[in-house]
Amino acid sequence: MKIQTTIEFIDEDASRTTEKVIKSLAPDNLASMHTEVCRGSARICISMEKISSLIATLDDLLMNAKIAEEVLNEAEKYKAK
Repeated sequence: MKIQTTIEFIDEDASRTTEKVIKSLAPDNLASMHTEVCRGSARICISMEKISSLIATLDDLLMNAKIAEEVLNEAEKYKAK
């Protein structure tokens, strides 16, 4: 049985940040993951055999997205100086 989920990042005010975060995560995508970037949002579709694998993948993905966003925000602060 396949378990599927979609995570959507919506950021209409800063779509470039969303796109950069998603692109920074893409190299770690598994074969069972598909990424779509639209204006102001991005979606990652994931399909797994086991719920435990899906949960672990989502946990890693969200933690890495948080870190990528923090790095981008800090870089913007230094760029503005």
